[in-house]
Order: sequence, then C-alpha cells, then structure tokens
Amino acid sequence: MERFLESFMFKARWLLAPFYFGLVLALGLLLVKFVKEFIGFVPTVFFGQPQDVMLGVLALIDIVMVGNLLLIIVFAGYENFVSKIGVEDHEDRPTWMGQVGFSDLKMKLIGSIVAISGIELLKVFMHTSAYTREELAWKVGLHMTFVISGVLFALMDRLASGRDSH
Repeated sequence: MERFLESFMFKARWLLAPFYFGLVLALGLLLVKFVKEFIGFVPTVFFGQPQDVMLGVLALIDIVMVGNLLLIIVFAGYENFVSKIGVEDHEDRPTWMGQVGFSDLKMKLIGSIVAISGIELLKVFMHTSAYTREELAWKVGLHMTFVISGVLFALMDRLASGRDSH
C-alpha cells in the first residue's frame, strides 16, 4: 500500500505540466502585447516628446522583464517539480538551466518583481503631475515593501543555507 501511495504521489507531479504549458501560452500572449506596444511606440519616436520616448522604452523593457521571468519560472519550475528537460546537448541551452533550485527561483522572482516595480515607479515619477501626493506615497511604499521583502528573503535564504554570500 505504501509503495503504491508513494508511486501515485510521485506521478502526481505531472499535474503541474499543464500549468507550465499555460505559462508558455501566456508568453505567446505577452509577445502579442509587446508587438502592439512596439507598433504604438514607433510614431512616438518620430513625433513625441523625449519624455514620452523614455516612457515607451520603459514600457517595452517592462514587458521583456515579465517575459524573462515567465521563462525562468517555466524552465526552473518544470525541471524542479515535474521532469528534466532533455536538451543537454543543444548549443542554445541556457547555462543556468538545470541549476536553478527553488531558493534561486524565489530570489530571481523577487528580484524581477523589484526591478519591474522600479520601472513602474520611474514611469510614475516622469508623470508626477498625474498623481496625487497620496498616490505617489502609496507607490513608493509598495516599491519599498518589495525591496525590503527581497532583502529579507535573501537574508533568510543566507541564514538557512549557512552560506557567506548569495
């Protein structure tokens, strides 16, 4: 009975595969959003104010960072929780693939959230007149919450693993 139960639970990891497939599809939808933003950005480069060009570039960077995050989560999550991806001999295989553990994934996730939040905050500061002081304070507070959470995650990770650096 115990062997059957353990085998059943081990095979249950494949229930996660559709989630990762859905994230790959979300990456495709993100590409559609990127193309839409890029097409809308082109006239801004020629006819917009420099500030609007910067905001357009930041919006594109934001989408790319979310895409990178999705890819890291798909590769690392699938390899950590479902099965190894059998592309070891492929020349384009990322060097980090297969080496990102749960702890590393958590740190990459919080790092990406902080970076995305920072970009969003920079966009807000480029248009401060569109926000009240209270809205600005909330946005800065939220960003600082992400930053502090990231530092605390790193500290907890360092303490738990006993390593000198992260």
